[in-house]
Amino acid sequence: MSFTPYRQIGEPRTGGIVLVSDHASNAVPEGIELGVSAATMESHIAVDIGVEGVAERMARRHDIPAFLATISRLVVDLHREEDHPGMIPEESDGKLIVGNIGADRDMRLAKFYRPYHTAMERWLEAAQPRLIISLHSFTPSLESKPEQERPWEVGLLYNTNSEPARHAIRLFAAQGLTVGDNEPYSGRELNATMNRHAEAKGRDYLAIEVRNDQIATEADQARWAALIADVAQRTVLAMG
Repeated sequence: MSFTPYRQIGEPRTGGIVLVSDHASNAVPEGIELGVSAATMESHIAVDIGVEGVAERMARRHDIPAFLATISRLVVDLHREEDHPGMIPEESDGKLIVGNIGADRDMRLAKFYRPYHTAMERWLEAAQPRLIISLHSFTPSLESKPEQERPWEVGLLYNTNSEPARHAIRLFAAQGLTVGDNEPYSGRELNATMNRHAEAKGRDYLAIEVRNDQIATEADQARWAALIADVAQRTVLAMG
């Protein structure tokens, strides 16, 4: 039985806003054994907690169509370049992913990674969006680095195209939020999907990282869906 590594919600409108999320699922295709616990598969190393719920609401209630991964980042990290050593992670936040040691890299690229990015590119080419939202979440603290605080409620990442992010930083801050500028990590170092599908194509985007304790419940997901939709719409207006 074939496994499709993505799903789409809603129909994009030319010149509108769309959303993509590389880490929206913790699903593991049949035949792949990662050798980790069920608790680990519910944690931030397997899935961006809360993101799927936010994206669903943005697509269904705020008319921002979504393109979502349906495979765990522990099987293949779709938000890495093909040759990145962490594309099939053997360790994450101090946990060994034993099933990935010696994994068939070519198979996972061919069955999951490349179909995902090929389909996303076709979807975006057809949509010709004015703005892409790349939605992720991050954990308040890493188990492997508990001394490193992550106080930001939301962060905006960017590489060379900083204009949309700077508008969004201002707009989120106006809501009283603690906003990170290229935090909790830098988009100049980790921006693979937007480098490929946005910056390389001259498309504007917002790479948004929400701290996952902010979107843990359905009520919080609904709140953030409305907030992000509003900020994205205002960003488009600000860019003219």
